[in-house]
Amino acid sequence: MPVITEHHVNFYDTDAMAVVHHSNYIRWFEIGRVEYLRSIGITLGELMDDGFVFPITDVRAKYVSPGKFDDVVLIETTPTALTKAKMAFDYRIIRKADGEVMVTGHSQNVFTSRETGHITRLPEKYYRILAAAMAKEKALSSK
Repeated sequence: MPVITEHHVNFYDTDAMAVVHHSNYIRWFEIGRVEYLRSIGITLGELMDDGFVFPITDVRAKYVSPGKFDDVVLIETTPTALTKAKMAFDYRIIRKADGEVMVTGHSQNVFTSRETGHITRLPEKYYRILAAAMAKEKALSSK
C-alpha cells in the first residue's frame, strides 16, 4: 500500500508560466521517500546518526498535467525494489481536487557510508524493517 503525503503548492513552487516548475516534483519525490521511511519506523536522522546516507543514483519523471499555485497534491510513494545496498520507489503526484495524475516517477537510492562515501550494505537493524515492509507491499499488490 503506498504512503500518501499531502502537500500544498506554494507560490515559490511555480515558474513564470504560473505552473509548478518541473524540478519541484523531484523534491516532492523526496518528501514522499522520507515519509515512507518514517511510516515504517525509520528516520533519515537516525540513518545519518548511524553513519548512513541515502543518495539518489537514478531519478525520472513523466509530466502529465501541470500543477498550479494553491493546488493541494497527494504524493503517492510505493517501494518497488530492495537489496541491502539499494532501494527503489515509484511515485504518483495527484491533484487532490479532481484526482488527476500530474506526474509519475521513479527513483533508486543507494545506502552509502557517510564517512567514506562508498556504497555499503545496510545493517540488519534497518534491512529487517525494510524487508518486512516490502514483503507486506508485495502481498498487498498480489491480491
